Amino acid sequence: MPAFASRADAFDVIALEAFAEIDANWHDQLAGLDIAVDDIPRMLPHDPDSIQWPDEVTADGAVPLARLIPAGLDVRGQPTRAQIILFRRPLEIRARRGADLLELAHEVLVQQVATHLGVDEDTIDRGPD
Repeated sequence: MPAFASRADAFDVIALEAFAEIDANWHDQLAGLDIAVDDIPRMLPHDPDSIQWPDEVTADGAVPLARLIPAGLDVRGQPTRAQIILFRRPLEIRARRGADLLELAHEVLVQQVATHLGVDEDTIDRGPD
């Protein structure tokens, strides 16, 4: 890593570290899943009055923290891989210290991976049976 790392670069390292144990336990099942980072969410709730998010979104109230985009087809009909997008700025704002950010990122990734695999969140940290 260069002598000077931006906040975005530092967050990328945290995201990889937060995902490492999950990937170690579920590597084969997550072969078609990508993890990405975006600075801010570019989405709005379905119903701004009641702020209800679909299962594919992990949020803190009205603020999305991550989103799962299932595999599908792009505009040219080419297959796309499933992707979890972590929203860096909302996660950083909710974490008081670096260790808190790692823990929060891991918690959000557990929720997203559980949704992707269709399993209970508690199962993710235990690993597949």
